[in-house]
Amino acid sequence: MKHPEKKIARSIDMPGRCQEFTDMVYSGKNPDPEQFWKDINAVQNKFNPPPVEYTLLCGEMHGHTNISDAYEYVDIDEYFRTIRDKAKFDFGVLTDHDHGGVGKAELWDDGKWQKIQAKIQEYYEPGKFTTLLAYERDSYPYFNNLVIYYRNGNGEMFRGIRDGELTRDELIALLKKDDILVVPHDSYCLSAGCDFSTLPPELFPSLIELYSCSDCAEYFDHPLHKDSWVRGASWQDALKRGAKMGVIGGSDDHVGTPGLDHMDEPYPFCYRGVTGVWAKENTREAIFDALKARRCFAYMGNERMSLDFRINGHCMGETFTVKPDEEKHIWINFEAPEEIERVTLVKNCQDHVILYGSGSQMIFDYRQETPCDCYYVRAVTAKGRYCWSSPIWVNAGV
Repeated sequence: MKHPEKKIARSIDMPGRCQEFTDMVYSGKNPDPEQFWKDINAVQNKFNPPPVEYTLLCGEMHGHTNISDAYEYVDIDEYFRTIRDKAKFDFGVLTDHDHGGVGKAELWDDGKWQKIQAKIQEYYEPGKFTTLLAYERDSYPYFNNLVIYYRNGNGEMFRGIRDGELTRDELIALLKKDDILVVPHDSYCLSAGCDFSTLPPELFPSLIELYSCSDCAEYFDHPLHKDSWVRGASWQDALKRGAKMGVIGGSDDHVGTPGLDHMDEPYPFCYRGVTGVWAKENTREAIFDALKARRCFAYMGNERMSLDFRINGHCMGETFTVKPDEEKHIWINFEAPEEIERVTLVKNCQDHVILYGSGSQMIFDYRQETPCDCYYVRAVTAKGRYCWSSPIWVNAGV
């Protein structure tokens, strides 16, 4: 792509328009057509980046037991064994409610929190299966519910001036902590009434639970969402305000099937949310650090998906700056065990490029539309299973 007028005529490009490719196409008759096509494809593949330097790990980020409000038969042992042995995930997180279940002792009473921490340690096998300490906290008037994740396997619960509620200062204090993550859940429902269009930027969390069970927060009135909706409460509403917000998925399971599909239920209820992370290793610290860096994505259903999304070598979740007139090399590699219907590159909350039936592509983007362009990937398979990357933010250099 060395043509001097390329940026006048077009906003995007692909490896198939490079000079070497064009010269090969116009090289005349070739005696070995099969090898010739291999050589042509090799020219295009020269632009692909090296394999990602991290390991893909998949897991359950949100679920409940009889410690709080799940069915009485759902105990902690069954919960973690299901994630590890039936769902076959690499990590699992238990997020029981801080109220401990209506009419029952709160999570900080009856030794519940101590029991959870002991079980977290019991099921932790570094390199094989990782458990994170977490719980779900009522947080009125902010976001309805927050899931709080700890970097370590132990820690104190965060109680404020009033249980079930949260003040601005309390939320800011939580967001500033390096060893915890604060992730809103169901912020887009009527019960939450969240409004990202007016929320002060200092109150934006770094992650949102984008999908759990038929409640997708991507944009207003998303077809996967089957609950109430509030305008201004979607992930895109936050991104439009400049939020540096990545995504995770979780099942919000209450019935003892964390990470498992429910194919006896109608679509999309049959598919629960899952989180994929690109981590250095399968340990508590490495997974937490990957989440903290927003090097993570959300998808629907138990069968694994893989999404490698990079721009100029920067992974999902990162922010970087391009020099004036510097091209953005956008790499998308989406893999699923079933047929891929489409993969969409979303730029500044607008569908920018759609790839039908293909999950791998290098795209060269020549246009900087705003001082900070926001990109993410949305993919969907023939089964209707979606996958969303955390964004990459590209600042315009001066």
